[in-house]
Amino acid sequence: MSAERSRRTRFGSGAVAAATVAATGLLGIVAGGTAQAAPAAWAATATHALQPVSATPLGAAPLSTPLRLTVGLAPQDRAGLDALIQRQATPGSADYGQYLTPADFTSRFAATQATASAVADYLTSQGMTGVTVAPNRLQVTADATVAEAQRAFATSIAAFSQDGRTILANTTDARVPASLGGAVTGVLGLSTLGVTLAPTPSAPDLNGFWPKQFTTIYDAGKTAPGTNTTLAVIAEGNLAPTIKDLRTAEVKQGLPQVPVKTVYTGPKSTDTSGADEWDLDSQTSTGVAPNAKSLTFYVATSLSDADLARSINRFASDGTAKSGSASLGECDILPFLDGSMVIDDIALAQAAAQGQTFFASTGDTGSSCAVAPTNGVPLSGAPDTEYPASSPYAVAVGGTTLWASAGAYQSEIAWNAGGGGASPVENGGAWQNGVVPTSAANLRGLPDVAFDADPNTGALIYVDGTPTQIGGTSLSSPLAMGLWTRMQSSHNGRLGFASPKLYTYYVAKGGGALSTATVPGFHDVQLGGNGTYVATPGWDYTTGLGSWDVNALSAALH
Repeated sequence: MSAERSRRTRFGSGAVAAATVAATGLLGIVAGGTAQAAPAAWAATATHALQPVSATPLGAAPLSTPLRLTVGLAPQDRAGLDALIQRQATPGSADYGQYLTPADFTSRFAATQATASAVADYLTSQGMTGVTVAPNRLQVTADATVAEAQRAFATSIAAFSQDGRTILANTTDARVPASLGGAVTGVLGLSTLGVTLAPTPSAPDLNGFWPKQFTTIYDAGKTAPGTNTTLAVIAEGNLAPTIKDLRTAEVKQGLPQVPVKTVYTGPKSTDTSGADEWDLDSQTSTGVAPNAKSLTFYVATSLSDADLARSINRFASDGTAKSGSASLGECDILPFLDGSMVIDDIALAQAAAQGQTFFASTGDTGSSCAVAPTNGVPLSGAPDTEYPASSPYAVAVGGTTLWASAGAYQSEIAWNAGGGGASPVENGGAWQNGVVPTSAANLRGLPDVAFDADPNTGALIYVDGTPTQIGGTSLSSPLAMGLWTRMQSSHNGRLGFASPKLYTYYVAKGGGALSTATVPGFHDVQLGGNGTYVATPGWDYTTGLGSWDVNALSAALH
């Protein structure tokens, strides 16, 4: 995988210290220190002060510098939304298998129209332009200058030189007028920090698997090939090279041409630096589910948290793709501090309530979180998990080393660079209770599942028209999405959000942490490790519930 990217409870003082250590020299940020008490006229948000480290201060950011802002809106009845997601996966509940439409969600759980209008009017009053309320009323986006943003959110924005580039960061907390207190969750775009993409590990010899071979290896041949089901990929930049490579792969592998839709969630960018990532996402997922109704790319302008939040929210507000995948992420501490964790979690919760499943890579640095250029090197970062995989509303996909013979599954071990561990800042979903050791402390455990990720057993992908062997959890996440798409297709799209469905079934069959029970449909990976953690019987911090025997699992789920 490339570099990786809410918490509804608070850090204790010890956790704050640990988070600061994790950030230092890794993400290049630390919390900006204790903020001055806000005036009575102001209310706090989840966007905290940042102070880049290993960076040269350049002084105050020029006041005319343009910013793209994404302002999060608090939903109504958040507890009720979480309870609904659990009931939707609980057999016997009146809500079992009953998923919301985007209109249903907006009516029941989104911020009110009055609240959204009040926030939009405030931004406009501060001189901002392009002020737009998202259809699901979870975000308001706007174009602003540094001067306008500083005035509107009672903050300070500075410039820094770090790793040869100029970055911006808000050096004090972002606040809103007291009249909007509780309505605004966070303000993204005051900082230009976010995920970065590093070269995906690849092997020199082409001895891996073509994507369509995973259908046989993971025993998915009796399931529908994605018919009438839409997939989605979170991407960035110029997708023309990726779509061209997808068409080449389809011709070379004798696959049908999957209709492609590109949805730009901000100004178009010419950047093609992530083309190999999007090649891997698109060719793997559709190679496994070749008859998919369509593939939608939700294309961000950049890999900043503000721009990515728009794409994740659009995936939810559209509600058309039953499955989505993000082969990117970052150490949990940054999205916790800048507020994107709160904002993105709400959007992903909407998707879950609508029966959508969002898959995300856990990272390629083992039980530490990713930092370029050491991506793919176990323990090269600080101990932490990665977001958005750590969201309770995402399926975190870890990595394995896969052995297959004559196209048939033989075994897997935990890949030594696959991400996993306990998030220091995210809560776990109720479905992890009794399975994940940290569930008693309401901490999210990762991964949920794991699939082939070792570059030595990776996928053969066309990059710039040439077959290239690529691994990492950037492979395992779209692979999981493609296999789940086959199961969704076989069940006419009624399986819903995967995580509670998988855990509920797993527990019902006797599975759990250190369990030796054989759960039909799962390959329990019991060998290997990712640094701090080792694979064990049952759920573990290297491969979660394991990988799937898709035919068996699909037959067991309902």
